Amino acid sequence: MDYEVVHTDDVPMSDLSAVDEAPPDLRIRALDDFFDTDALNLKLWYFEPGEEIQYHAHAEQEEVYYVLEGEFSLKLGRSGEETYVDAGPGTFWIAKPAVGHGHRNVGDEEGVVLAIGAPAVEDPGLDPHGLDDGD
Repeated sequence: MDYEVVHTDDVPMSDLSAVDEAPPDLRIRALDDFFDTDALNLKLWYFEPGEEIQYHAHAEQEEVYYVLEGEFSLKLGRSGEETYVDAGPGTFWIAKPAVGHGHRNVGDEEGVVLAIGAPAVEDPGLDPHGLDDGD
């Protein structure tokens, strides 16, 4: 089929707290598994108040984020140049390869963030403080 359509509720929710190799302990809907995407990773991340994805970077992957629900504090930028930004529903941000990024739900309600990453490679988080500025 050349196209697929799905409602969010029809995509299984995964609880990452049950997977030792996959921090953080958040819940996700892996839309890329449902759609079997080739060129990008596509996830919905669910954050309870206080939960976060810690500051990290990727070697190859560029990521775009979009806040659907909740209030977040973003930590963005290269090591030593980090900036904190408030983000609520309707906010987009991008993280280029080797640039640090992380976000925390600072609100009182559940937060939901759409994350789109390309290329669709296994690109585990790296410590941005250990990367050279020229990367």
